[in-house]
Amino acid sequence: MLKTKENQLGLYLKDRRSKLDPQALGFPMTRRRTPGLRREEVAGRANVSATWYTWLEQGRGGAPSADVLDRISRALMLTEVEREHLFLLALGRPPEARYKAVEGITPRLQRLLDVLEISPAFIRTATWDIVAWNRAASVVLSDYSKLVPSQRNILKLMFANSHVRSAQTDWESVARFVVATFRSETARAGATENVKALVEELCASSPEFKALWQDNDVRGHGEGTKQLRHPVAGLITMEYSAFAVDGRPDLAFVVYNPATAKDADKVRKLLKSSSVKSG
Repeated sequence: MLKTKENQLGLYLKDRRSKLDPQALGFPMTRRRTPGLRREEVAGRANVSATWYTWLEQGRGGAPSADVLDRISRALMLTEVEREHLFLLALGRPPEARYKAVEGITPRLQRLLDVLEISPAFIRTATWDIVAWNRAASVVLSDYSKLVPSQRNILKLMFANSHVRSAQTDWESVARFVVATFRSETARAGATENVKALVEELCASSPEFKALWQDNDVRGHGEGTKQLRHPVAGLITMEYSAFAVDGRPDLAFVVYNPATAKDADKVRKLLKSSSVKSG
């Protein structure tokens, strides 16, 4: 027989509770018949009623608020994935995004970038800072290694970098798309406050950005086709896609694939004649 949502929640809470080490959390080890914390110990850590928490595990506590779920997730020391699962069981939706600044990417992600030999690709944060890229991106899009980290931001490049601007075949349309997508994705990632200083800086330095920002447009990144005007190879057409990095809601993996065999040949020639490396 299928379990109700409330019973599934209760079983999940009981399972997570049983995996905690009482001694490591400062609780006495005497007279414990089952592993993990007691219900009243979890309730105390979460600052909720022991009776109500018991009812919750028994599938009769009613729907908890998001704030209570956050406190329970901290009390149970849940990972971000486990916390999300808790919200889905209890409320039928994921929790609101909690933005955390990126501290770097794993070597595995960099290897994944590098294996895309003729496809320019990079990884950007929720605040649209480029934190990793492959050699094809350096050759076709921009040599990010020559920029200080604070300038490796897609909006700054679009509005303040003459090389990036001149590479766009329709700069105004691309800029509008970038600003609208940026607004949408930073809000989804819970990073609105984190980009406030960047937005203010760009509004002060670029009237074009300020006008687009005040339009309040929102769009999704998804996938599409993009044309770039390269100073050596000429016009290059590429198909782009953006993917969330699994387990890292703060990162997006953006890939540009040459649209035709002719475009692929142009990228190969650029790579062959360049000494630029990935980063």
